[in-house]
Amino acid sequence: MRYRLRSWQLIEDIRQETFLRVLNFLRSDRSLDHPERLGAYVHSVSVNVMLELLRASTRHPPLPEESQHYPDSKMHSDGAVVNRERKEIVAEVLDQLAPKDRDILRSLYLEETGKDELCRHFEVDRDYLRVLVHRAKIRFREVYEKKGLPPL
Repeated sequence: MRYRLRSWQLIEDIRQETFLRVLNFLRSDRSLDHPERLGAYVHSVSVNVMLELLRASTRHPPLPEESQHYPDSKMHSDGAVVNRERKEIVAEVLDQLAPKDRDILRSLYLEETGKDELCRHFEVDRDYLRVLVHRAKIRFREVYEKKGLPPL
């Protein structure tokens, strides 16, 4: 372990954890099939403990001190413009739908109205609401594709 690890503290932690696991194994009802191989068993346990600790410590490496100054790679400067354009396109397509389809889609997706409330408003049961939503989405897609717009 000395050539793999530089921290004496970590080596000592591994030693203690190995000792604890081997003692717990020997105290349990299980036994070694070949007692003459106790040294190899202890060595394999220590290697496994070391790998567990190394894996746990490298799973989430610490952030560098300058991490606050790194630009966000996920953020796009044109994202706001694209979102605004998409909203305008969706509003335009919704205006061309039948009033019932428009109300269903707008209530469900834009206003995030609950399905139970929609069922009460349209006086239908939940199974039929699913059919109405499906049909409204198909009609929305048809109008959208007739306009020759890029896929959403």
